[in-house]
Amino acid sequence: MLIPSNLLKNKKILLGVTGSIAAYKSLELVRLLTKAGAEVKVVMSEAAKKFVTPLSFEALTSNRVLDDMNESWTDSHNHIKAGEWADLFVIAPATANTIAKLANAIADNMLLQCALAYPHLKVIAPSANTNMINNPITKGNLKMLAIANYEIIETQTKELACKTVGDGAMAEPLEIFWHCAKTVLKDEFWTDRRVIVTGGGTVEKIDEVRYLSNFSSGKMASALATALYCRGADVNLIATKFDKDLPQDLYTIDVESSAEMMEYLRDSVRIAKKGKLSKATLMREEQIHLIQKKPYLFMAAAVSDYVAEYPQSSKLKKEQLGDEWELKLKKNIDILSSIDKNEITTIGFKAEMDKEHAITNALKMIDSKGVDAVCLNVLKDSSSFGSDTNEIEFILANKKELIPSSDKLSVSFQILEHAKKI
Repeated sequence: MLIPSNLLKNKKILLGVTGSIAAYKSLELVRLLTKAGAEVKVVMSEAAKKFVTPLSFEALTSNRVLDDMNESWTDSHNHIKAGEWADLFVIAPATANTIAKLANAIADNMLLQCALAYPHLKVIAPSANTNMINNPITKGNLKMLAIANYEIIETQTKELACKTVGDGAMAEPLEIFWHCAKTVLKDEFWTDRRVIVTGGGTVEKIDEVRYLSNFSSGKMASALATALYCRGADVNLIATKFDKDLPQDLYTIDVESSAEMMEYLRDSVRIAKKGKLSKATLMREEQIHLIQKKPYLFMAAAVSDYVAEYPQSSKLKKEQLGDEWELKLKKNIDILSSIDKNEITTIGFKAEMDKEHAITNALKMIDSKGVDAVCLNVLKDSSSFGSDTNEIEFILANKKELIPSSDKLSVSFQILEHAKKI
C-alpha cells in the first residue's frame, strides 16, 4: 500500500529506544514515520547505544538525540520539554528491564524520565527472550501498564537473536507505524464505530480448476479499511484479496465466492447492529458506557453478475467437452440489494467505463439498491484496475462531489470525510 507523504504531516513523535538487539529495527520505524510526514525526535538509554549509535537517528530525523549525557535546561532539549513537544511517545523496542521500571514508576535514566513525565497515551513495543517475556512478573508488569495509559503492541513468534524460536520478538516496524498512525489520527466520529468493508472480485467456480471472476484488485477496499483503522473504527474487512501492508490487527475475513461473501456479510451486519463493543474498547474503562454509534457498510467488492448454473465438483476434461463448449450461466444474487440496510449507513461502489451515462447509472443505484451514497469510479480501460491511485465522485441523491485523483489511502480518508456528513 502506498503510504501518503502527508499522512502524519504536523504530527510530532518522540521515540524511545532501549538496549535490545531489536534497536536496529527502530531505524526503519523512523524512516517510515518521517516519510509519512511526521517530525521525530529520539531519546535513547545508554544501553541502546551499544546496538545503534545516536548519529544514525540524528541523520534520519535531523534532530539531536536526547540521552543521559546531553540534557540541557537552557533550551528545550530535556525530558520535560520533549514530552510537551510530542503528540505521541512510543518506546520501541522496550526491554523487560524497561517494562519493569515503567510499571514501578522508576525514572533512573533519561528515557524513563521522559515516560514518567509524559501525561498522555504511550505506545510500547516489547522485545525480550521468550522466557523473559513469559515470566509471570513481566506479564504482570505489562498488565499494570495496560491500565496505566500504555498501549502494548504484541510481540511475535520467530527465531530470536539467541537462536531459539519463540515469542518475544518486537513487532515489525510497519506494524508499529500503523499503531502510531492510529493513535494520532483518531477521529471521534469513527472511534469505536463498527464498520464493514467488502472488497475484491468474487471467484465463482466452474469446476475444480476454472472460475469466473473480474479484474478487481481489492486495493481500494484495503485502503478504505486502513483509513478507518487509523480513524479508530472497529473495522471488519471481508474480501477476496488483501493488500500485503494492512495493519496486522485489522480484522479480516478471507472469502472467495459471492455466496461466501453474502454469508459473512449478513453475519457481520447482524453483529454490528447489536452494538457489542470490541475487546479493545472494553479494556478502556472510560469507554465501557459509550452509546452505540450507527454502523456503516462500504460495499467496495466487485461481485460477479453471473455464475455457472451447474458448477462441477471435478475438473472438466476437454476430451469430453469436444471442440465447442457452451457454458450456461445464471444471474447471481444481488448482495447489496439483499442486505438489510435498516439502521446501517450504506455506501456502494460503482466502476463505469461509460463516462456519458456513469452519473445516471450511479443515481439509479441509489434508488434501486437503497444505498445512502455511491462512490463512482469512471475507468479509462481495463488497465486502470490494480493501480495505486483513484479518482472518485461521491454521489448522493441530491448532489455529487469530486474527490481528485490521488493515492488510494488519501482518497479513502476523503471518502470518510464525505461519509461523515450523511
